[in-house]
Amino acid sequence: MTDLITEGAWAVGLASISESSDKLLEVFYPSPSLGLSDAPIERIQAAGHDGVSGTVEIHGHHAAELGATELADATGTDDLRGVRTVCVLTVIADCSNAPQDGYDGYLRLHLLSHRLAPPGSVNFNGVFGVLTNVAWTDAGPCEAETFAATKMRFMASGRSVQVRSVDKLPRMADYVVPTGVRIGDADRVRLGAHLASGTTVMQEGFVNFNAGTLGESMVEGRISAGVSVGSGSDIGGGASLMGTLSGGGAEQIVVGEGCLIGANAGIGISLGDNCIVEAGLYITAGTIVTLDDRSTLKARELSGAPGLLFRRNSTTGAVEAIERGGEWGSLNPDLHSN
Repeated sequence: MTDLITEGAWAVGLASISESSDKLLEVFYPSPSLGLSDAPIERIQAAGHDGVSGTVEIHGHHAAELGATELADATGTDDLRGVRTVCVLTVIADCSNAPQDGYDGYLRLHLLSHRLAPPGSVNFNGVFGVLTNVAWTDAGPCEAETFAATKMRFMASGRSVQVRSVDKLPRMADYVVPTGVRIGDADRVRLGAHLASGTTVMQEGFVNFNAGTLGESMVEGRISAGVSVGSGSDIGGGASLMGTLSGGGAEQIVVGEGCLIGANAGIGISLGDNCIVEAGLYITAGTIVTLDDRSTLKARELSGAPGLLFRRNSTTGAVEAIERGGEWGSLNPDLHSN
């Protein structure tokens, strides 16, 4: 399990705030920084921030001194959406502490998608309690609870507005487009996903927040929150990875390097390096598994073990875990040399 990062973080961002309720809808942090040892503390304090956890609104030359002139120039009010945008400075003192508010939560999500922190290394406990449910539209974020009035304002102006989703987390690609990746459907990768260079997420693949890949990978299945997938692994079409060890809810699932999880398979245990799960086989922590010597145990006892092939015996129906022989092949280099 990845240790939590105890470093702090800081960033200047552009925040969208509902005019009717003063609720924070979202924040865009284009250049977040992990670690406070090299942070420009004097300029942060000159902008009105005490340098400890929290967020302040900044303007003019303070934004310029922090390299955020373009963000400050983008502030204003959108009367149709009923949203005002402001330039903000956010500091997190310790990423191992739970997020304090929505600004804090959005900065953590950006840290993951900017590849500054791997999945499982930042505390997201309670994050949904500090984020607002938002109507994500083609015109930008809108407050969900007052969307009927927003829709009427658009109609009166002769413009249309389309809602893409109603959720607390937006699409990653609307905020961060990592280098060296391919994403077949941007709707299926949430902000806070960590996609390493060389990752391909096909149209039916899904990557949740605080989850993702650590190297070149093929993702055609579902990667749940908290899960990390090692380099050279292939998550087959329709496959599903539980977020935590099934039946326990505490141990995060990890897929090692060079693994193959077949189509429509699934795991509720971690896999060590160079493992294969047969297509259509779902392994939970309590699944009874037969070993080479015909002894049996629960799959949780094999969690994280390398070099295993999990399969179902087509004659007896028993789930077997045998030591692997040979190679399953490898990822197609032409697909991952993005």
